Amino acid sequence: MQRFAWAFVGYLIFVILFGAWVRISGSGAGCGNHWPTCQGVVIPPDPSLKTIIEFTHRLTSGLSGIFGLAILVYTWRKKSPALSWAAGMFFFLLVEGFIGAVLVKKELVENDASLSRAIVISLHLVNTMLLMLCAVAVPLRLNRVTPRFNNIWIYAAMAALVLTNASGAVTALGDTLFPTTPASGPELLAKIRADLSPTHHFLVRLRFLHPVIAAVSATALLAILTTIQRRTGNTWALAGLGLVTLQVLLGLANIWLSAPAPFQLAHLLTAQLVWITVSALWLEAPSRSDS
Repeated sequence: MQRFAWAFVGYLIFVILFGAWVRISGSGAGCGNHWPTCQGVVIPPDPSLKTIIEFTHRLTSGLSGIFGLAILVYTWRKKSPALSWAAGMFFFLLVEGFIGAVLVKKELVENDASLSRAIVISLHLVNTMLLMLCAVAVPLRLNRVTPRFNNIWIYAAMAALVLTNASGAVTALGDTLFPTTPASGPELLAKIRADLSPTHHFLVRLRFLHPVIAAVSATALLAILTTIQRRTGNTWALAGLGLVTLQVLLGLANIWLSAPAPFQLAHLLTAQLVWITVSALWLEAPSRSDS
């Protein structure tokens, strides 16, 4: 079951990336404002490409709920130390589905650029991070009870990551709805100044905020992980150092290239991996997992 629980973490990453692709491809309204049905039916006839993308995302999300329930039932029957984390994971899966339904029913999808959509997707991202935290805890606690890493700086790092990812979700929405052309040097600086104009949409004006938050967060996180790795030799901290460095490079590439779809997905993937490593470090995972 431990291997299955880790596989489920990987599956969740896939579902998260697929959800990002729904946004990038403008397929959020592929099933209309119908939920849980698609265009008012269980299986849409003669679907368009956007309908296929949205419908497939719903199927993969639904499967995650089934897998999560299976893990919950297993931990309950085995009276596993991971039961409370499995229950939390399933709860956040339900919340995830609820937020997805709100986005569809309120039509906060496709070309909607409202403040409501920005707020809801930020909440969606925070819930996803809590879901992933619980999902990572399950395989780490299935065969043992381990104490959390008692270091106040880990809590600071996790809070910084939540804020960074939430602002990143809003920035990604702005990049999708208000795309720009690649620029560098003086042209890039001029573009940033232009984005701050009060005449622009708020999603455009907020673009500068995420890189600033991310830079501060990455600097603090690198310092925290370096200190922990030197003192404890923890492999999760070492992995986190490499991933944070990669994430910074991907962030710079997204700014320079105006966030093309492959780089957005790579940036999101690395963000999830950073969160997983920091979560595992907080949970003080052993260096070897039992199979």
